[in-house]
Amino acid sequence: MLPFFDRVDGAAVNASVVSVRPGLSPGMGTGILAGLGAGAFWGMAFVAPLMAPNFSSVDITAGRYLACGLVSLLLMLWSGARRQRIWPTWRQAGAALWLSVLGYTGYYLLLSLAIQTTGATLPVLVIGTIPLWMMLLGKPEGLLWRKLVPGLLLTVMGMALMMHATASGLGAVGAGADLWLGVFYAGLAAASWVLFGLLNKRWLHQHPEVNSTMWANWMGVAAGLGAVPIWLWAGSPLQIMVDRDGFGTYVLVCGITGVGAAWVASVLWNMASRRLSASLAGQLIVSETVFGLLYGFVWNAHWPAAMQWLACVLFVAGILASIKAHR
Repeated sequence: MLPFFDRVDGAAVNASVVSVRPGLSPGMGTGILAGLGAGAFWGMAFVAPLMAPNFSSVDITAGRYLACGLVSLLLMLWSGARRQRIWPTWRQAGAALWLSVLGYTGYYLLLSLAIQTTGATLPVLVIGTIPLWMMLLGKPEGLLWRKLVPGLLLTVMGMALMMHATASGLGAVGAGADLWLGVFYAGLAAASWVLFGLLNKRWLHQHPEVNSTMWANWMGVAAGLGAVPIWLWAGSPLQIMVDRDGFGTYVLVCGITGVGAAWVASVLWNMASRRLSASLAGQLIVSETVFGLLYGFVWNAHWPAAMQWLACVLFVAGILASIKAHR
């Protein structure tokens, strides 16, 4: 396990370092920064299928999580060499496998199918509803609904503006079967991740003896194991992939997203889940949408329209309003 994550996850951090606004506790400040960091890494996943267009969604999903599983296994073995605990119990291994299907391989396979069906913009917006569902389903008992309303309204307004601003970009797809199939895949991906977010948070709170890095390693290995049958069942034969144009780019994309958008993001999200309520942690997922859109704009080499900039401002304002509500 990485010393930095061990230290941040296992001990209190000075408030002057982690507080993002006056009045936040050290744990809450760390959780907010970790959640935003996870969103920044997750946003990479929205451009990955566009960077390797000659490879199927199954190939990209399998490659990404094989890379994540390999990195996780190497880190576990390194921890074992330092005489640290590395292996889960059978029950813990089962939980890691089940949750990795919900939040890793299954989720990203559905997202990749949506992106390859309709392009990146529409799936990003559908996935952008995850914070709303997390806020609604994960509200702490003592928090009044009226305190969540400003953050919810700002997020909904941002989504409405973004959908309106990007509607013309969907003209090439139209309202035919491809569009609705992409919406279906993206909707299933969103539902899968909401369920993962709620169950993963509950599991972490029930098992404080398992730190965030250890759990990310177990989940990563489980995701790597789950990627193998997916690739064998529906992926391209290895030799065909090697001979295909862009194989080097494909390997690079899988490596970067496997480490950054899977392993690092998982550690950061686990840290956020331990320190924040599901509703506040869920609101921070809006940052994934913001980063995903920005990465997409950079990849397509054009600036966002004024309305898209305004939507991003509303997303950020929604995050700040939610943080204030949870203080």
